[in-house]
Amino acid sequence: MTEITTYTFEPSVNPSREFLEIASDFSNPLDIIREAISNSFDAKAQNIYLLFEIATIKGRKKLKITIRDDGEGMNEESIRSFFDLGNSSRRDIKDFDTSLIGEKGHGTKIYFNSDYVNVNTGKDGMEYTALMIDPLSALYDNKLPNIEVTVQNKEFKGTYIEIIGYNNDERSVFTHEKMKDHIYWFTKFGSFENIFDENCSYNDIKIHLKGLDRNEAETLNFGHIFPDESESLDKLLEEYLSDAPDYFVKKLTYEGTLEKFPDIEFQAVFYIEGNKAKQKYNPMIRRSGYKAPDGAYKVQDRYGIWLCKDFIPVQRKNDWITKKGSEYTKFHAFFNCQDLKLTANRGSLDNTSSDILEAIQNKIVEIYNGIINSSYWEDLEYLEQSSYAFQSDKKEEKNYEMRKKYILQNKVAVLENHILREPRQEHGVFALYHTIDIIKPDFFPFEIVDYDTHAGIDVLAHLREGSVSLEKDALFFIEFKHILKNSFNHSFKRLYGIVCFKTELKNNDIVVDAFDTCRIFRCYPKDANTPFTQYFLEDERRSHKIEVIILEEYLYDRLNIKFAKQKM
Repeated sequence: MTEITTYTFEPSVNPSREFLEIASDFSNPLDIIREAISNSFDAKAQNIYLLFEIATIKGRKKLKITIRDDGEGMNEESIRSFFDLGNSSRRDIKDFDTSLIGEKGHGTKIYFNSDYVNVNTGKDGMEYTALMIDPLSALYDNKLPNIEVTVQNKEFKGTYIEIIGYNNDERSVFTHEKMKDHIYWFTKFGSFENIFDENCSYNDIKIHLKGLDRNEAETLNFGHIFPDESESLDKLLEEYLSDAPDYFVKKLTYEGTLEKFPDIEFQAVFYIEGNKAKQKYNPMIRRSGYKAPDGAYKVQDRYGIWLCKDFIPVQRKNDWITKKGSEYTKFHAFFNCQDLKLTANRGSLDNTSSDILEAIQNKIVEIYNGIINSSYWEDLEYLEQSSYAFQSDKKEEKNYEMRKKYILQNKVAVLENHILREPRQEHGVFALYHTIDIIKPDFFPFEIVDYDTHAGIDVLAHLREGSVSLEKDALFFIEFKHILKNSFNHSFKRLYGIVCFKTELKNNDIVVDAFDTCRIFRCYPKDANTPFTQYFLEDERRSHKIEVIILEEYLYDRLNIKFAKQKM
């Protein structure tokens, strides 16, 4: 007979390994700020102190973090929850107080990435001091760290936490402006919920922040920072001219429920902002001519559409609205929904139901389409069109002034009562050559029969001394240059000559073409047989010499024409 046994068991957990994984899951060291602020908010604190400094302990420099608030403090049960895993004291009352943030009991485990954590707190006339030393070493040894708690009958207001050696004492991220930026973008203190509730209970909360590069703490006011809405379009154009679109700001807010989920509410704010409007309130944006603080970023690296829970940005979803590439950079937008489910480290929304995410995406696309088809978007496009007109006018004016300046400085010469102007660019050299060729048809040794810059080499010509036949073997390439230099951006092959106005080359200099073929620049002074200096690019392996006509010298040697400043 077969014997059958039935039994049950409970899955086991390696607690030390769980603690270690949760503590290590917070990849951004600045997450410690977010967790500290969330705990202080849940404790209904009005003042939160976040002080970062370097302390010398036993002859070694250590990162020291002081977190202090004047909130309700903790009792013995709360202290246990603070150090426990998954036993948040807020969880049971979260359903009754929706203002509370902590619920997973994971956040404070980020403090375990330290050498030393000391918590001093109090409640109901009792003071508690909890000390945890070298928690990571214990976890790596597959043990849970010990917390030593001292209790005394004494009043203590709020909570004081001292952390030594956090993040392996790596301290580069804890500069003041970088932490301030993080606070306003990724913590409860930077919440935008006061947009929907002017009497928000958090409005009076202050943070006193001191980064490692500051001697004094700075007092920060609650609420995400947005720019003021711009005034009328006419005032923008009057004040900023071609920069008007960059200063355009429009605020749009939305509240409601999701389609197919009438029980799930959302709140959204969409600011349409130009880049210079962003730069006025955000010192962390990189731009030309500005020395940004450490940790600065480009507009495209920060702005767009953020999904939020507890009114705290969690994940950008710019791909939901991107159609042309970077139009999301015009938005400074947040979409809050309390039904979003976060991962343990609050780093992503991967735990959210796909149905809910799809409904949120549809709502955001609906809002976006409504905006780009609204009069506000037309206002922005009007500013951009006006800006283009201003810029065109500005460029024309600048070009006019520049060219007028060149005319005043330009040199001229006279040939048979015709004014010849010194060229400033390659096509000016061709214009000068063409003018001389009309006045003196036999002056140059070749005649141009085709001019086309699309093919790379400028012209085709044939020798005047030879046949007038236009057969292929009688034609030669001629290249025009303003100034002939060592580097030649075409091939020497099939090239008969080069016409330039002047050169930087000296006798025996090497000139290299686009295919790394070299020729030597040779100068032959005038003599009894040739009454002008001749120049050639030579290759001893080839019989053909490429003639170089330097117009400035050629005209002087042959016609005694010299370019001089024009008298105005």
